[in-house]
Amino acid sequence: MEFHKYAKTPPKGWNSWDCYGASVTEKEVKANAEYMARHLKDYGWEYVVVDIQWYEPLANSSKYRKFADLEMDNYSRLVPAVNRFPSAKDGNGFKLLGDYIHDLGLKFGIHIMRGVPRQAVHLNTPIKGSTATARDIAKPNSISPWNTDMYGVDVSADGAREYYKSLIELYSSWGVDFIKVDDIADSKLYGAHLEEIELLRELIDEVDREIVLSLSPGPASLEHGSFLQKNANMWRLTDDYWDTWPQLYDMFERCEKWAPFVKEGTWPDCDMLPLGHIGIRSTDGGASDRMTRFTKEEQRTMMSLWSLFKSPLFFGGELRDNDHWTLSLLQNKELLKMHEIGKNPQQVYRKEDIVIWHSTNDEAEDYIAVFNLKDNQENVSLSLKNYLQNQPSKGLNIWDQEVITVTDTLSLDIAPHDVKLFKFYNA
Repeated sequence: MEFHKYAKTPPKGWNSWDCYGASVTEKEVKANAEYMARHLKDYGWEYVVVDIQWYEPLANSSKYRKFADLEMDNYSRLVPAVNRFPSAKDGNGFKLLGDYIHDLGLKFGIHIMRGVPRQAVHLNTPIKGSTATARDIAKPNSISPWNTDMYGVDVSADGAREYYKSLIELYSSWGVDFIKVDDIADSKLYGAHLEEIELLRELIDEVDREIVLSLSPGPASLEHGSFLQKNANMWRLTDDYWDTWPQLYDMFERCEKWAPFVKEGTWPDCDMLPLGHIGIRSTDGGASDRMTRFTKEEQRTMMSLWSLFKSPLFFGGELRDNDHWTLSLLQNKELLKMHEIGKNPQQVYRKEDIVIWHSTNDEAEDYIAVFNLKDNQENVSLSLKNYLQNQPSKGLNIWDQEVITVTDTLSLDIAPHDVKLFKFYNA
């Protein structure tokens, strides 16, 4: 499918949610984009994504104000709050911010909620390209359980297609390269909204712009795996993911189940990386302003699993506050190469919380990650012949940058919640 080419490798970037909740400003977005251009662009990081409620003038945290007054144009479409995004004045929307990010050599993304604004329905405002109004297309009983901004859309109603088409055309005119659609993929409460997903896919395909489509929140249902591959570039495996060991531990089982759906252009998504300085204006995740609660060992484990599994990588912290350690996680060339060119990731062993993952690549190299999910240090005897598909002579410890000679068995001392990650190759 043509849209699979828009994300041949798993996307990498920054998202504003983990540090600023719903309240990020234009100044903060630009500053993080500038950091990415200076320190991360050469490593393949490219997307700068403004998360939820950029249209809410008084948003100040991760807590939503119920039934807030939102900024909206004359065609029932939400537009950026000018007090937070000054360049949006005079009807510019995100065009100038998108231009700024593109001029840095990066790509621009936004978050949207599925549906039509409630205030548009209550005011019965027009829809561009249709005689129908917002009230005609709304499904008032189709609402988000955690945000009051929107009603769902009845895709069979006159005007529904025109409404979503006008959204995609507007975002395309702003220079949007990535759309994260929320309240659409979760199967826990009301079921995934498959008809709206299909309609969005059709309309994105109609515009003359390569726009990556990301679906949230999770957990998506495995039974919808093939459907999601046919309609989206990314979809979430979990609800919002935060910096707690139980959530990271749980991700191993989710990744094992979703590994068969990892294909070029379609990436099961483990959610953002809650690393560095997070919670600045957010109380989500059970804490507020903080450096990540993950230990360094847990950070290596998370980056190893996400990268070998080929999840999209979206950093959640305030980039300007990165220390040397945090930046080193994002600049590990061998890790990022594995993330980009690795193929067929799969869990190949699990016993008593010792977990082994494997993938390979077109250069006849093997990647093996040995995870210790226990709370105590373990010595693991790794018999390489059981896992290598090729016949390498050398191994590279990707985190320590240590080259080793391949032997029949490796004896590995692994700290609690830590990982040993290797690339095996011929010198």
